[in-house]
Amino acid sequence: MRILYSHRIQSRDGQSVHVDELIAALRAEGHEVLVVGPSFYDNASFGGGSGFVDFVRKLLPGALGELAELAYNIPAYRRLRAACREFRPDAIYERCNLYYLAGSWLARRTKLPFLLEVNSPLAAERTKFGNLRLTALAHRLERYTWKTADRVLPVTGVLKRILVANGVPEGRIEVIHNGIVLSRFDDPPSRLAGEPVTLGFVGFVRAWHGLDEVIREIAARRSMALKLTVVGDGPVRAELEAQAASLGIAERLDFKGVVPHAAVPHHVAGFDIALQPKVTEYASPLKIFDYMAAGRAIVAPDQPNIREILTHERTALLFDPDAPGAMWEAVARLIDDAPLRTRLGAAARAELEARDYTWRGNARRVAGIAETIRQTKGTAR
Repeated sequence: MRILYSHRIQSRDGQSVHVDELIAALRAEGHEVLVVGPSFYDNASFGGGSGFVDFVRKLLPGALGELAELAYNIPAYRRLRAACREFRPDAIYERCNLYYLAGSWLARRTKLPFLLEVNSPLAAERTKFGNLRLTALAHRLERYTWKTADRVLPVTGVLKRILVANGVPEGRIEVIHNGIVLSRFDDPPSRLAGEPVTLGFVGFVRAWHGLDEVIREIAARRSMALKLTVVGDGPVRAELEAQAASLGIAERLDFKGVVPHAAVPHHVAGFDIALQPKVTEYASPLKIFDYMAAGRAIVAPDQPNIREILTHERTALLFDPDAPGAMWEAVARLIDDAPLRTRLGAAARAELEARDYTWRGNARRVAGIAETIRQTKGTAR
């Protein structure tokens, strides 16, 4: 199958992992994929973005910047249409982005199957966190994009319910969680006897993740061999490092910074207890799949999107995200119970394999959906 992959990703980060891994998996499954997106995406390093985009946002703040996002559809659609004419795809696959309409326009014109991947309700998210100005327009255009897709592919069931509440027919929605490449986790480094119990976190560190509490608790247990490893970076890194230094445990906090995605399995394999602190209610956190693939004991919030993936006491310990100290109570239990860590980690890995939470599995699902729509529509290149 020929798949035209459309996106408007501006940086190399967690969202780019999803883009790159799914494209690679589709190609590994034997499909031809032509990617059409911003040129600066191909040149960005992991953890980096587009200086030009940052400049435009400073130059055109607020509503003007959002109108510029909307205007971007004109050149984007032209590039996508030209690629379609040359490539002659069987289907269009697009990663949803706010104010991005090019795939919807092309699908309506060509009648090709249009699959839309949705990772979050972006209009609501940017209204809450990103100072969105043209809120009514943003919500209307987002719903338009969702409704014009032949199949909408949210990453969680929670997101599916949001889509249904916004008028997307339930029969046109298929949940496809994030995934992993299992083989990258098949040869973990050996752990040496006597090493400290390592608590680990992967990702962009924010204040509400609660890692400051973890540092305080480690400091309160100076006689225990404990450490915290953070694979990533974020706005509170300096504060956490200063906190650890002030408590006299600087050597127990190990910030790895931003690492290449291919290096993540090696670092996660060094964890004894893998932390998924607070998370948005609709997300499918990539780090959880890393933790599961590595067979780590996971501590995560007890909320619907997480329970789609993990089960309390069987594949993880889940804590009440609204209860003070609840995350650390789960961590402390695992610190004291090495057999429980082993059991939970093995069960998490087995669950991931049984449910095929892999990029290759996702690629097969995507291709199957596209083929079903193509046969229903009777379209062919």
